[in-house]
Amino acid sequence: MFTRKSSSGFKVQGSGFRVRGSNLEPGTRNSELGTGNSERRKTAGLSLVELIVFIVIVGVAVAGVLMALSVATRSSTDPMIQKQALAIAEAVLEEVQLQPFTYCDPDDPNAATANDSTGCASTAEAMGPETGETRAGASPFDNVNDYSGFSMTGGITDLAGNPIAGLNAYAVIVGVSGRALGPGVTPPTNIPSTESLLVTVTVTGPGNTTVVLNGYRVRYAPNALP
Repeated sequence: MFTRKSSSGFKVQGSGFRVRGSNLEPGTRNSELGTGNSERRKTAGLSLVELIVFIVIVGVAVAGVLMALSVATRSSTDPMIQKQALAIAEAVLEEVQLQPFTYCDPDDPNAATANDSTGCASTAEAMGPETGETRAGASPFDNVNDYSGFSMTGGITDLAGNPIAGLNAYAVIVGVSGRALGPGVTPPTNIPSTESLLVTVTVTGPGNTTVVLNGYRVRYAPNALP
């Protein structure tokens, strides 16, 4: 219900508004909300202490992330070096195990018939290479025993003695020793150390990387020659 106040405005009964033309009169109050139009809400902000705490927390978090990234970057090449060292060890171990394991040196005329070292004509196999034998040369290794104590330092070479590019920071040491094998077959049989060899290949590389592989070579065909 409206009551005409004057020719320029109306007063709404039951409300705190006085309509004068199209504008509200200054200073009027909304009776339902209980707030005046002249009141303004104050804007809240961060205090200096809160800002400093925020900066410290963010700084610590960023420092932790950067440290983790730095460690990951420094160690990113480790898997590659480890895999390369493992590949070298596997290759050398296979090379050794593929050699004959005879009672006599393969150059001995009785190497294909001797049943023990006493059957050799002149040269029975022993740990270490025979005189003049090297891995690469006119008299190459021709038996598993010849690799006992063999090493490559200052880089890896192929069977011809040629350096392999990119592997100059790796080194290899080969150990060969008699190792008896206990019951492991049916029927159970003990294999004496004279008929079984343990081959140990140790490869070292950059960053103190070390890989050790072990393998066995059993005299399953004592007179088999290449």
